[in-house]
Amino acid sequence: MELSALRLRVYALSVLRGLYRHPLIRAYRDALDSLQQDAVRFADCYGALCEALFACQDAHRAILRAVHYDVNPLTDAIAAPPSALLDAATHDIEVLNALLALDGTTLRIAAVGAFDAPALRALPDFPAAPPLPFRDGAALASFYRAQGYGFFAQSSAFAVQDGGAAAPIVHPDAIRLRDLPGYERQKQQILKNTRAFLDGRDANNILLYGDKGTGKSSTVKAVVNEYAERGLKIIEMSPRHIACFPKIFAETLRSPFRFIVFLDDLSFSRENDNFAALKAFIEGGLAGKPENLVIYATSNRRHLIRESFADREGDEVRVRDSLETATSLSDRFGLEITFSVPDKDEYLYIVDQLAAENSLDLPEETLHLLAERFALRRNGRSPRTARQFISQQLAEKYEK
Repeated sequence: MELSALRLRVYALSVLRGLYRHPLIRAYRDALDSLQQDAVRFADCYGALCEALFACQDAHRAILRAVHYDVNPLTDAIAAPPSALLDAATHDIEVLNALLALDGTTLRIAAVGAFDAPALRALPDFPAAPPLPFRDGAALASFYRAQGYGFFAQSSAFAVQDGGAAAPIVHPDAIRLRDLPGYERQKQQILKNTRAFLDGRDANNILLYGDKGTGKSSTVKAVVNEYAERGLKIIEMSPRHIACFPKIFAETLRSPFRFIVFLDDLSFSRENDNFAALKAFIEGGLAGKPENLVIYATSNRRHLIRESFADREGDEVRVRDSLETATSLSDRFGLEITFSVPDKDEYLYIVDQLAAENSLDLPEETLHLLAERFALRRNGRSPRTARQFISQQLAEKYEK
């Protein structure tokens, strides 16, 4: 493609217009524009293009990510895009691939001829980059259907920041269910509900409550990792960010992915604005939550709100009101799953499984005796205690 024609076509990006403002695309565009100006302007824009290419290290990957994370007219009509829309997308892909095919030598030779400036030959060089994995609009539509699109294509895990924006978690916890022995009944309940959610069937919001260290949070993260390839995402939200729910709902509404909003260690000291807001968001608010979103929460408290004997003082009406307030939020979770402290047999089963997975070779009697002693020093049996015990044994093993 001639450089003058490519320059005009860059300005005509339509379906992928969002990439028009991408720093790398802007640097390519400015370099092409400078061929219509003067040698000094070209040298300046060419240097900026080299800087952008060297900074991103991989132009092919950078532009592919930009296309993947874009939301555009094609993604909005992805179920049945009209032919005119596919043709426009084909034009934009041809433009992007033509930019990737440019190398430094081609641009410098064009500039030397345009400005009769041989010194431009000594400018830094850069190679052409491979083309995008799709050559036309139909292929891009297929890519979006298979891989998803938009902001949430960046990761499988996100965290809500102060201000309410969700940010990708660069290195999410990679824990899997096989790393969490025990609690099989509880895990199967969560898996069944999650599969129904992914299949578009009725699914419940879940409250996982029970004793500390029993693996409630780890189980939620592991379930997400099991189904990440099916487009399941997790958005971790601190209870203090509950007021940001409307913003999160708006961001997920247009996304093709399915989301678990994860509220970890949820509890309230009293009924407050966040308590009331969460009740409304789960059930009863005017603005219902998107169909592609469920809420999984963990708590050490069944009723989520701290109660005292003082709360229960007063006449019968007040007592009833206090009890109803305490249960009004937890009752809105369609599925409540209890994680209790394991008994001795289940605790030792977890220890045995973790020991086998980590190739810790100790006689069973010795292993169990040491595990029980460790639990006594750690204030009781739990999966967390079992993992800490195994870690200690491995550390001692490798010190010998």
